[in-house]
Amino acid sequence: MIAFIDEHRDAYGVEPICRVLPIAPSTYHERLAKRRDPALQSARARRDEELKPEVLRVFAENFGVYGVRKVWRQMKREGFDVARCTVQRLMRDLGLQGVIRGKRDCQDFRVRPGG
Repeated sequence: MIAFIDEHRDAYGVEPICRVLPIAPSTYHERLAKRRDPALQSARARRDEELKPEVLRVFAENFGVYGVRKVWRQMKREGFDVARCTVQRLMRDLGLQGVIRGKRDCQDFRVRPGG
């Protein structure tokens, strides 16, 4: 929504767009300020921005097959003090998912002569 307002603010202005969309002008300006100055972001948001490249790196170094638990364990081995749920949230935000292994669900569906 912020990107949409950025694209059309020169043509229509922020306040008229915000009247039509379900966002207050103050919210738009607050998010814009946080994007310009990272010091205004929350500590969690700043930490997330630091950890995202590391999560991506660990995931890529392991051929994109590691799931949350193994990425978390590898990061702990490398000295990162991070919770498993944080790694899970960051992987979800980045669209990363480990390979699911297990028994293949492959059955032989032969047609019976009488059935």
